[in-house]
Amino acid sequence: MLELNIDNRFSVELPADPDTSNTRRQVANAAYSLVKPRKPSAPELIHVNEDVASLLGISADELSGNQFLEIFSGAKIIKDTTPYAMAYAGHQFGNWAGQLGDGRAINLFEVFHNGQRWAAQLKGAGATPYSRNADGLAVLRSSIREHLCSEAMFHLGVPTTRSLSLILTGDQVMRDVLYDGNPELEKGAVVCRVSPSFVRFGNFELFAARQDNDNLIKLLDHVIDHFYPEIKSAGKEKYLEFFNQLCERTRAMSIHWLRVGFVHGVMNTDNMSAIGLTIDYGPYGWLEGYDEDWTPNTTDAGQRRYRYGQQGQISLWNLYQLANAILPIIGDANGLQTILDNYKLQLDLDFNKMFLSKLGLFNKAENDEALISELRELLQDSETDMTIFFRKLSEISMLENVEKCIEIILDAFYSPQEIVGELGNKWTSWFQKYIERQLKEDLSFDKRRQRMNAINPKYVLRNYMAQLAIDAADKGDYTVVAEMAELLKRPYDDQPGFEKWFAKRPEWARTKVGCSMLSCSS
Repeated sequence: MLELNIDNRFSVELPADPDTSNTRRQVANAAYSLVKPRKPSAPELIHVNEDVASLLGISADELSGNQFLEIFSGAKIIKDTTPYAMAYAGHQFGNWAGQLGDGRAINLFEVFHNGQRWAAQLKGAGATPYSRNADGLAVLRSSIREHLCSEAMFHLGVPTTRSLSLILTGDQVMRDVLYDGNPELEKGAVVCRVSPSFVRFGNFELFAARQDNDNLIKLLDHVIDHFYPEIKSAGKEKYLEFFNQLCERTRAMSIHWLRVGFVHGVMNTDNMSAIGLTIDYGPYGWLEGYDEDWTPNTTDAGQRRYRYGQQGQISLWNLYQLANAILPIIGDANGLQTILDNYKLQLDLDFNKMFLSKLGLFNKAENDEALISELRELLQDSETDMTIFFRKLSEISMLENVEKCIEIILDAFYSPQEIVGELGNKWTSWFQKYIERQLKEDLSFDKRRQRMNAINPKYVLRNYMAQLAIDAADKGDYTVVAEMAELLKRPYDDQPGFEKWFAKRPEWARTKVGCSMLSCSS
């Protein structure tokens, strides 16, 4: 029998006699609405993460039981729990969008286990009051991408929500994958996401836009009390300290994205976590060829607002919107501005420190910024695989000559024959500077290589890898999903049995749907 120590309390109250239907509507004076998941016709478990289950206090034996399948597919609700969908607003692609909310996410319950608070949320379990014109469902391909990526990011050391389970619903869902007027029926699926909290910047923005200061204060206090327990101050200092810590967490998260070559793809304020986690895996991607202007999102193809190289600045822009939302409660614009100014200053410092660490350079030295700038330009001009380049770089010792350096790194280039002439001369010049710069480090080759390999992953969830798992699963073969899940648990280890995944994107994947750019329905 699946038994959880459930606590469904939420400190922002519903209005009296709330409408508990799933009818789409504007919801005033509330942080959430009570809803019921849609019952799937024939749920089938595809994959489950035992370590995430253990966070909730679910035993390995319970994972294979019918009760687990029913609960985490939405077929049944745990006794004495009240599933709900949260209300929030947000800025989407820089524009105010008004009320948004959990359009295809339903929070099942909150549980306390081993002193930690966790919320379990189904994605794709049907319509809610916030679904607008959509059906609230999810398809297999997008669910596989979210399930695998959540765990991949966790094991990479990136702050993130987790994923417990991936379940087929047995239903067909109509989707237009490229928004080109050619919808098709696809297999439906539901993912159970797990996080300490799913509160977003947009939750605060909704109350602020409606000038609902009472509930805005309640929400601030709820988040601080549960997820920032170290804050002991009161009044405006309490809220300033919260904002400062959230800025620190958000900046650290953004730097981690840049470190591993991850592009979120849709950094709207409603997709920004109030506790500094990566949340909502839609049209994401990892850099194949290093390109700071690349975005995986077809919706963003024109302005490239959410491109790889701008993610830190967009996080700052989003924090400005949050600052505006909570300003009426704090009443100290200068205090908020000081925190934001510090974010901007520290972002560049953190980026340079991170980038140097990827190069195995851990001591400060003159001309480091020039060395970084020159390399970034070369990586982009040469179409260089980011993951392979930095992983291979750890094999270069300070005793190597330039020719040996280029030989070691050659596999990272998509067109090695182009690394000649003027471009080849630039690489020769850079590697000569790099060899000389290494002489200023005090670590042995082995220790330095060990540190570099703990920073630069060997395996990431490249889009073509996720697509292979999707293609196989669509035919009823879930072994590739399981293989990816196992591979991505140890992204920094060599894993000899998985060497085939340490390779550049194959040419067939350069323009294939799902491997190059994706829509928000992905």
